Amino acid sequence: MSDFDLLLDLHKPSYRQGPGGDDETRLALTLAGLLGQKSLKIADIGCGTGASTITLAKTFPDAEITAVDFLPEFLEELEQRAEAAGVLSKITTLAASMEALPFEPASLDVIWSEGAIYNIGFEAGIQDWRKFLKPGGILAVSELTWLTAERPVEIEEHWQREYPQVAMASEKIAQLETYGYRVEGYFPLPEHCWQENYYHSMQIQFENLLEKYDHSDSAKAIVAAEQAEISLYERFSDYFGYGFYIARKLGD
Repeated sequence: MSDFDLLLDLHKPSYRQGPGGDDETRLALTLAGLLGQKSLKIADIGCGTGASTITLAKTFPDAEITAVDFLPEFLEELEQRAEAAGVLSKITTLAASMEALPFEPASLDVIWSEGAIYNIGFEAGIQDWRKFLKPGGILAVSELTWLTAERPVEIEEHWQREYPQVAMASEKIAQLETYGYRVEGYFPLPEHCWQENYYHSMQIQFENLLEKYDHSDSAKAIVAAEQAEISLYERFSDYFGYGFYIARKLGD
């Protein structure tokens, strides 16, 4: 059993595969000026098992929503959850890499991506995905962000090693402006989006994972690594978090 399979088993049962919240999704929709709009074409990229996708489907009953993830296992779980929520008919799932999306140029009103753009890198993502948006279309992404100008060395070195594109919101906003967007809103995710909505549900799965794999060294290593990340957040949450960026594509 590979580490990838172990991580899949750990995260698939959780409602979220990263920090976030239904209220925060709705706040981003409000800042984007999307509430009340009709017949939107929306792509939720890196959707995981569908927490944000289902909120979008409930908010926009007549939207065409494409839920994109490279893991078919997550999409299967999304379909089950969407069916239980009564919104499956509004969602089309697509197994694809965010680096090779099959959308037509200028075909989408909204690109949504909560906690996933880091897989391609923030700067690469906002450049590459822009072509899929109609002029005036909305890009909404949450992204790892420094919350202060100065940080303790330990957390600075950790994230520079794990995700060198981590930066303050001012730098991320400047990148959006450089690549042809007007920023409509920004807010940092509150602590409960990490602790209650993400880490707590993951921790519940730790013992299940260890039992399933007979407390193997690989399973114990995965749990230890996740616990270490949780500990870092608990110690240093004043200094980093996810920022939610809402931006509008300017005309070409």
